[in-house]
Amino acid sequence: MKDEDISAIQELLSTPQKVVIIPHRSPDGDAMGSTLGLYHFLKQLNHDAVVIAPNEFPEFLAWLPSSDTVLVYEKEKEKTAGIILNADLVFTLDFNAFHRTGEMEHVLKKVTAPIIMIDHHQKPDDYAKYMFSDTKYGSTCEMLYHFIVDLGYKNLIDKTVATCIYTGIVTDSGSFRFPSTTSTTHRVVADLIDIGIENGAVHNSLFDNDSYDRLRLLGQALQNMKILYDKKTSYITLSQKELDENNYVKGDTEGIVNYGLSIKGIVFTAIFIEHREENIIKISFRSQGNFDVNQFARTHFSGGGHINAAGGKSYLSMKDTVAKFEEILAQTTIN
Repeated sequence: MKDEDISAIQELLSTPQKVVIIPHRSPDGDAMGSTLGLYHFLKQLNHDAVVIAPNEFPEFLAWLPSSDTVLVYEKEKEKTAGIILNADLVFTLDFNAFHRTGEMEHVLKKVTAPIIMIDHHQKPDDYAKYMFSDTKYGSTCEMLYHFIVDLGYKNLIDKTVATCIYTGIVTDSGSFRFPSTTSTTHRVVADLIDIGIENGAVHNSLFDNDSYDRLRLLGQALQNMKILYDKKTSYITLSQKELDENNYVKGDTEGIVNYGLSIKGIVFTAIFIEHREENIIKISFRSQGNFDVNQFARTHFSGGGHINAAGGKSYLSMKDTVAKFEEILAQTTIN
C-alpha cells in the first residue's frame, strides 16, 4: 500500500470504531482465515468488530477461533444490513467486486463509511477508499500479515491471529504446492510458527477430519471423472442427486477439483456441481503452467480468479453446460 494510505488507516484505527469485516460468498479457508485474523487483531485495539459472511461457511472451518461469533447475512438480513450501514469502517477481504457477496451486494452499494479492500484477485472494482490489491500474493491471509506489520502492529500478531493467517495461507497455496508460493510466503509461515501456531494441528483440522459421507462423495466424483488426453484436460461432474445421496453439506466438495490435476499429462481440469435450489451449475477450474483459467472463466462462464485457479457458473443444465465446455475446449489450445 502507499505510505499515505497506511498513515490514513493508522489514524482511522487510532480510536475505537464500529468495524464490519466481510468475506466473499461461500467463504473458503483464505476468506475465513483473513476475516477472523483481522477480527482478532482489531479486538486487541479495542474496536467493536464483527465478521458478517454473506452465507454459511463450511463446517470444516468451524474450529477457527471465534467462528461462532460470525453473523450470516442470509440468515439475518435486516439485522446484518443495519450493522453494515451503521459501521464506521468496512473491510472487504478476499474479493474485489461486490457481486462476489451475492445478495449482500445491494447493501454494500449503500455503504457510506470508508471501505478498505485487502485482496489478491485480478481486475478489482473501484469501490474502496483504500486498496491493498496485489495479484502477486498467493493468499489474502499472507497480505493481511504484511498489512498488520506495515501498520506497525507486528506485536499484535499473537497465536490466535497467526493461526487464522496460517489457515488461509495453507489452503490457498494448496499446502504450498501452487506457483504463487514464494520464499516470502515461507518466511511468513516461519514467523507464524515461531509465534506459536500448531501447524500440524491446523493441517489435521483442515484435511484429516473427513466424514464417511464426504469420502463416499469423493469416490462418486472420481468415478465421474472424464479424461480428454488430446486436450490435456480432465473434468468431474456432480449432480444434485449425487450430492443428496451422499448427504452433502457445505464444504464437502472443497479440494475435489485438484484430483484432476494429479493425473500425468493433465494441464487443465474442472468440476461442475449442480445446485438445483439456486438453478445453477457452479464450476471450479484449475490448471498447471501457463494456461490461464482466470481468462477462460471470465470469457466463457461469467467468472474469474487467478491464472491457475478460478471459478465460474452456468445457468444451463448439467448436460448442456458440459457440452458447452467441450465445444469451447475443442477450439482452445492447451500447451
